[in-house]
Amino acid sequence: MRKYRRGRVWYIDYRSPKTGRRVRRKVGKSKKDADLALAEIQRLIFKGEYFGVVERKKVIFDKLCEEYLTYCKTHNEFQTHRRKKGIIKRLLNSFHGKLISQITAHDVERYKGLRRSEVSPASVNRELACLKHMFTLAVHWQYLGDNPLRLVKNFKEPPGRTRYLTKEEEEVLLINCADHIKPIVIMALETGMRKGEILNLKWSEVDMIAGIIRIEKAKNNKKRILPINGKLYNLLISMKCDAGNEYVFAHKNGKPCRDIRNGFKAALRRAGIGNFRFHDLRHTFGSRLAMKNVDIRMIQELLGQKTIAMTIRYSHLPIKSLREAVDKLHSEDYNDPGKWHKCGTNAKDEKSVPAKR
Repeated sequence: MRKYRRGRVWYIDYRSPKTGRRVRRKVGKSKKDADLALAEIQRLIFKGEYFGVVERKKVIFDKLCEEYLTYCKTHNEFQTHRRKKGIIKRLLNSFHGKLISQITAHDVERYKGLRRSEVSPASVNRELACLKHMFTLAVHWQYLGDNPLRLVKNFKEPPGRTRYLTKEEEEVLLINCADHIKPIVIMALETGMRKGEILNLKWSEVDMIAGIIRIEKAKNNKKRILPINGKLYNLLISMKCDAGNEYVFAHKNGKPCRDIRNGFKAALRRAGIGNFRFHDLRHTFGSRLAMKNVDIRMIQELLGQKTIAMTIRYSHLPIKSLREAVDKLHSEDYNDPGKWHKCGTNAKDEKSVPAKR
């Protein structure tokens, strides 16, 4: 690899990393330009590239989706993998048959606008996160030289839900639950477990002697230990006596309960409770702990939240608690004229106030 001059023109001479053949390129009349061109060729060859053009495989979006789902099946939990399958099915409706090198940030912006007219900002953001992750892996797998979606911004999402059950609503709901739904609802209220964690819970994960539940496959691939309180202990004891199944919540044939949506909706309808989802039982658990002044870090641990910011969404306080906080303004110190000056300064600092002229 070298540079040389013929007449007044500079050239560079090197061997192609792709074919092994000798290549001569004219650069120009400047030796400095020849030095820069030679240095650039050395850099590109070192990176496995050829004369400024990245040699990449021509991969269509469908193929990337297939490989991504295989990756997710290995690295994600079953529920996450199933959710991403649904997202990818929607993505394929817009990007089917296109080369991933031809998909631009502008294409994704158009997709954002279309999906926003159909679903909530949060749903669009979940799809964008999946798409961005796919392109990040495409760069890692050397299908692309750069991720064109890295600057695509998510939608701003509204604040999280603040819905939780009052004690009165809880009593009415449990009365109206079917026999197979009621224990599941109690489990959610007393542990804050996710629906998937509850329905996949096995007796081998329940330690009645130690009084704990060991969740082996929680979200984010993290194990979690939950204490069993008195109410839940009595429920599990009564269920254990009649159970010969692997799963805690199973049908008579031994197969685990998988879909309780209709049964739970029917219970809500009979109880006259509106604007409520099963996940709000988990919200109820977290909110009640916060109302009891349980440390926010401990709530995060019990809920198995990845970040403290997510846990704060579960710690909304009722207006009664907020009113009590505001009422502290009217403390004895504030109303004591011996301690506070009429203008708001401390009485002992009264001498430092300049006299009126």
